[in-house]
Amino acid sequence: MTRPNLPSEGGCRCGQVRFAISAPPMLTMACHCTGCQAMSSSAYSLSAAFPATGFEVTQGEPVIGGLHGATRHYFCPHCMSWMFTRPEGMDDFVNVRATLLDDTSWFSPFIETFTDEMLPWATTGAAHSFATFPPYEAYDRLIAEYAAAP
Repeated sequence: MTRPNLPSEGGCRCGQVRFAISAPPMLTMACHCTGCQAMSSSAYSLSAAFPATGFEVTQGEPVIGGLHGATRHYFCPHCMSWMFTRPEGMDDFVNVRATLLDDTSWFSPFIETFTDEMLPWATTGAAHSFATFPPYEAYDRLIAEYAAAP
């Protein structure tokens, strides 16, 4: 498993909103939930969880879109690219849409979630699959296993 060269940058489709990553990902994911299918207009969304202290918006002002509750999905106000998510109650990381990074050559999903909602032909090659989200107590093990992967 490869890792991104740091620091790394990314941005929305039109380039008006840019961000920087200065810490390695904690976990990489594919989510098959119908919400992610709808927001990504695809079979699943791809993301990488980065420590919040290693993520910074460097240009532009993203706006909240998608869900408008405690879990906040951020979009470019111009091209409406779904850029990152700050999940409810988890302020220590940011879930970045991995395909918006300038260099995606290192990315592959380590876990996949909501396989109970996946399209029957959608495969990811993830090492771990979960019918919904992993149990909360599994995250420490998954993060440690991802960090230890070659």
